[in-house]
Amino acid sequence: MQLTEKHKEYWRKNLRVSGILLAIWFIATFVVGWFARDLNEFTVLGPLGYYMSAQGSQLIYIAIILFYARYMNRLDQEYGVQEEEEA
Repeated sequence: MQLTEKHKEYWRKNLRVSGILLAIWFIATFVVGWFARDLNEFTVLGPLGYYMSAQGSQLIYIAIILFYARYMNRLDQEYGVQEEEEA
């Protein structure tokens, strides 16, 4: 199957947003954990390093999932590849 320019543009946008969200996930998971001791010097409802590891990162994961789902639904509609609704 030959990909058209429209298909390539769709996948370029998909890969771009996936890469950005993956970078945010990496920062929320590993970078914040790596600097947890330094973040504990700040207090927001307790030590910031603990708060970000215990609750903050999960909120970021949920935000990533919600954003990706909404973005991809809009992108699918824009390019006419949305899923058909069940009756």
